[in-house]
Amino acid sequence: MKKLLITAVAVATGFIGYHAPVVQAATAIDVDQLLRQVQQGRTRDSDINRQRIERFRAERAQQANLLQQAKNDKLAEENRSKALDRLFETNDGEIIELEQAVQDRLGDLKELFGVIQQVAGDARANFDISMTQAQFPERSVFMTELAQKVGQTNRLASVQDIEQLWFEIYREMVETGKVTKFTTELIDTDGSLAPAEVTRVGVFNAVSDGQFLYYNEDAKKLQVLSRQPAGRYLSKVGAVETSTSGLEPFPLDPSRGTLLSNLVRSPTLAEKFHQGKEVGYIIVTIGAIGVLLAIWRLIVLMGVSGAVSRQAKNLDKPGNNPLGRVLKVYHDNPSADVETLELKLSEAIIKETPKLNKLIPILKIIAVVAPLMGLLGTVTGMIQTFQQITLHGTGDPKLMAGGISTALVTTVLGLTVAIPMVFLHTIVSSRAKRVSQVLNEQASGMVAERAEATG
Repeated sequence: MKKLLITAVAVATGFIGYHAPVVQAATAIDVDQLLRQVQQGRTRDSDINRQRIERFRAERAQQANLLQQAKNDKLAEENRSKALDRLFETNDGEIIELEQAVQDRLGDLKELFGVIQQVAGDARANFDISMTQAQFPERSVFMTELAQKVGQTNRLASVQDIEQLWFEIYREMVETGKVTKFTTELIDTDGSLAPAEVTRVGVFNAVSDGQFLYYNEDAKKLQVLSRQPAGRYLSKVGAVETSTSGLEPFPLDPSRGTLLSNLVRSPTLAEKFHQGKEVGYIIVTIGAIGVLLAIWRLIVLMGVSGAVSRQAKNLDKPGNNPLGRVLKVYHDNPSADVETLELKLSEAIIKETPKLNKLIPILKIIAVVAPLMGLLGTVTGMIQTFQQITLHGTGDPKLMAGGISTALVTTVLGLTVAIPMVFLHTIVSSRAKRVSQVLNEQASGMVAERAEATG
């Protein structure tokens, strides 16, 4: 019995601790009070449950009424849906009959509206890429609405629409032969937008402030070409912009901008040079070195040739030049026999020859090496081309164009260096041989003079 009491107290304590932990701390030592609190709690719970059951019984009748009202609403909506379905079927049948009646009454007009739709679509496509679109941008909206209108079965083009279509097409034809000035928003090369006066030459070209323009179809505005054509074309622009009457020469693009776009995309001389890459740079470098050497040796040999010519007119006073040094050998050996004198003069001439031919063989080497370097660039360029074909196939020619450009540019650079170097080597070498020939002639004369003197 004692164990049962302890268990009941422990259960009651746990129950009270779960619902009212603060009370547990205050009453844990009074078992009687704890039992009374448990009894009071059970009584209070019973009252709450009884009140809840009574409230549910009172509202049960109202819930039944609400359920019946919802069923009635559902039935009414189902009847309304059936009525709307019948009305829709009736109206749909009438619409089909009316459309058929419209098609029957249109007769040959259907073909006319088809032609109008096709003409409106073609005209809009032509207007969208025309230079005149920048001057008459509002017509694009009309052409689009007209094409959509005649494309629908329940809408017909009016007489005003047909007349407006004819007017727009005729205006395009008239503007093709006009040189017109107008103000519009212009896209500059940096992307900025600003109003500017534009001179339009038919539908072929447009210029502003001395620069050629093209029609940007995406932005639907005229834009300055990022790279202008050569000066011989730009020089004609100013006269057309300032002219008010008469005839002025102008570089007209009959392809409406296509040729001009291709022209400005063609590489310049500097860009072609850089397409040769490393091999091209080496060829140009050795070519420049060869030209400088040729010019320097040509100037030196011209000075030596002049000094030798002056020395030939004054054989008694040997100077500091090749002929003077040969004459000095002659004057230093007045008693030598003919054979000895001939050997000493030959030795003096042989000493002067390397000085005259100094660096001339290098010019010949450059003339030979330059085309070989060009051939090297050709081979490397073709290797690059075949690598591109291996990786990407032959579908896109632009991928192969880089290697082919390198191959051809280096070949051109090699020949461009080699051909002038051959001429320069010939000129410089001829100048050196001429001086050597003068030395030999003078030496032969001295030997002959000594032979005559010695009998």
